[in-house]
Amino acid sequence: MPENELPEVQTLGYEQARDELIGIVRSLESGQAPLEDTLALWERGEALADRCRAILDAASARLSRAEAPTSHADVPLSRADTPASDSGQLD
Repeated sequence: MPENELPEVQTLGYEQARDELIGIVRSLESGQAPLEDTLALWERGEALADRCRAILDAASARLSRAEAPTSHADVPLSRADTPASDSGQLD
């Protein structure tokens, strides 16, 4: 796909960005592209890597929020906070 027909990096999902980045790395590793093309590929690759990193960071933050307790109201702070019927005394 010609460069002017490539989708904007910010519109790509993780898998799309990762797959395109893998293709760019392969192209760069082959060493067959002219200098100007190599620079354009490098710049696109950097943008794709940043996109992947941002998506992964957002996913990590979302998991952290999901794992965090939503309220501390159910957790007693001290023995004084336990119900009165649980005084620990024998009747």
